[in-house]
Amino acid sequence: MAKVCDITGKRPRVGNNVSHANNKTKRKFYPNLHKKNFYIPEEDAWITLKVCTKALRTINKKGVSAVLKDAQEKGMIIIK
Repeated sequence: MAKVCDITGKRPRVGNNVSHANNKTKRKFYPNLHKKNFYIPEEDAWITLKVCTKALRTINKKGVSAVLKDAQEKGMIIIK
C-alpha cells in the first residue's frame, strides 16, 4: 500500500534522526494519510480516496467535485 495522497501527490520524505550527541541516522517522514469515503452527487456514487489532511481541508473549502477536477487536470488522479 503506497503512502501517497491521491489528491496532492504527497509522498514520504527522507531525513535524519538526530540524537543528543548529534549522531544522524536515516528516517522517513510520512504524510498524514486517511482513507475517506466521499459522495459524488453528479454521479450518485461513493468513492474511497486516500487523502492527506491538507487535501481534506481543500475538499472542505472547494468541494469534492472541484478538487477531483483539479487533480484530474494535474494528472494526479484518473477518473473514468
